[in-house]
Amino acid sequence: MLKFLSKRYAVCSDEELMAYLVKGNHKAFEEVYKRYAPYMLRFFYRHLYQDNDKAQDFLQDLFLKVIEKAESYHSDKAFKIWLYSIASNMCKNEYRRNEIRGSKVNDFDFSLIMDDSIAFNSQDKFDRNLFNQMLTQELKAMDGVQSLTFALRYHDHLSVKEISEIMECAEGTVKSRLFYTIKKLTTKLDIFNPYKEIQ
Repeated sequence: MLKFLSKRYAVCSDEELMAYLVKGNHKAFEEVYKRYAPYMLRFFYRHLYQDNDKAQDFLQDLFLKVIEKAESYHSDKAFKIWLYSIASNMCKNEYRRNEIRGSKVNDFDFSLIMDDSIAFNSQDKFDRNLFNQMLTQELKAMDGVQSLTFALRYHDHLSVKEISEIMECAEGTVKSRLFYTIKKLTTKLDIFNPYKEIQ
């Protein structure tokens, strides 16, 4: 019987699971957790300074919020967008708390947000490690919202529309943040351009 129930929830859409969750169905919550916990743990780990304990704590807080706010979820919005919105706000609040405390963001390797499909053909033209170090340095110098926008686009592979919903801003604002971030990175990291010599 339990196996049947598990299979039943496994074929439900996220939105159907949330409808069950609002009614207090624990099995529906377990399925939501099973689907999204690994992705959201990686999300928090990347965005919260590679601190595994902090990432675990934020993951638990996130799913507590899912339970507490279940009734505020409306199925006209994709569940993934709603979940990322909550997680993104949690990160932004953490950045603000760090600014107020005057603490510095250390040991956050932004090279983790680079798409693995981005490959450099000429390894002899530059040192990938040095590139990652400089990328990290440049992204650290930007505010948390800019780096978070960049990561959502190029690591989490979300569309501009999805990011605008998550960050509760216009699509034009997302495009503008990405444009200026990439423009700045292109200028700062121009030394690594493999075609620079032939331009």
